[in-house]
Amino acid sequence: MPSQRDNPGENNDAGNVQKSISSEVTEDHQALISRTTIQQRPLVENPLTKYIDLLAFATGLTLPYIFRPLLGIEVYHPGLASMWPFTISSTFAPATGIKSLAGKVILVTGGNNGIGRETILQLAKHHPQKIFMASRTESKARKAIASIKSQNLQNVDIEYLPLDLSSLPSVKAAADQVMRNSDRLDIVVLNAGIMAVPPGKTASGHDIQLGTNHVGHFLLTKLLLPTLEKTAKQHNSDVRVVAVSSEAYNMAPNLDTILSTEKLTATSPWVRYGASKAANIMFAAELARRYPQLTSVSLHPGMIKTDLYIPNSEANFLVRYGAMIFGPLIFQDIPHGALNQLWASAGTEKRELTNGSYYTPVGKLRNNKWASDAQAGKKLWDWTEKELATAGY
Repeated sequence: MPSQRDNPGENNDAGNVQKSISSEVTEDHQALISRTTIQQRPLVENPLTKYIDLLAFATGLTLPYIFRPLLGIEVYHPGLASMWPFTISSTFAPATGIKSLAGKVILVTGGNNGIGRETILQLAKHHPQKIFMASRTESKARKAIASIKSQNLQNVDIEYLPLDLSSLPSVKAAADQVMRNSDRLDIVVLNAGIMAVPPGKTASGHDIQLGTNHVGHFLLTKLLLPTLEKTAKQHNSDVRVVAVSSEAYNMAPNLDTILSTEKLTATSPWVRYGASKAANIMFAAELARRYPQLTSVSLHPGMIKTDLYIPNSEANFLVRYGAMIFGPLIFQDIPHGALNQLWASAGTEKRELTNGSYYTPVGKLRNNKWASDAQAGKKLWDWTEKELATAGY
């Protein structure tokens, strides 16, 4: 599941995670938390709490597929679904499935590592006019850009875009930079996010996960709408906004709780994460309703071994040793984890996408209660606009 990806900048190296990388990501999470108002935990915390939360997380992911195990395998690990005795397979390959991107301008949040970096790498191979790599940490972004360019892609214009999604001023500055340096924008991949971090609030007073994963991306997209709409009016345009969500939306509470910072903060880290992922789905669907000239979809990338899991594995030995034993069977590698968003952003024809819908790997259209609930989408949109207006945006 996604979600950070420079965390917020998103996602990360597959395989064995080196200790140096682990400490670097942990420092990133600590830096993010230090800029927020963190609620004080009780002096004596029930040691079972973490394991109860973890059990609830696992139950929340598997329960919807308890009577449909084959579908669950397809959703969570499409690689296994392509093996015998299953008949499900995907033939999408970025090298051949993505056509020329000449003249197109692309923005990927959380582009410095993980599936965000892989997305930029694969898109860069098809000669776009420009790619904005949005990331919170400049040193990581510069390193990622150099690494991508070293793969015979020296001539690709990849611009570092400073972006801290938990900070509304940073989001505004990022949007200003994009509009200052490009008069068009064809593809936006809202890939960055954080996952199951301790309770806290952004500077604007929102739950840290909802504020980062949803509110920050909402503001970024809203500020870029004039450029997106301008591009959509051009001949043969194909403007897409792809919101990377997660099957963790199944853990989301009801809408009233999602829209109440007080109620949401009182829930568990995984429920708050699920709320932010449900918001990603609702946002993409409502964006499609309000701006049908844009193609806006949400998706689940699959279960991916990324640095998002590091804070939880360090704090929870069940996660740590469970990942060591079952990880090879559960987690996909980064290249496979990026396939669904590559397919949605550039690998399929516009006419093959259902605007506002939700997809699981690779390119599988799914019924989704949050995507189809127009009333919920409107409430979330109106609430977010009101919250941003209160904050001066």
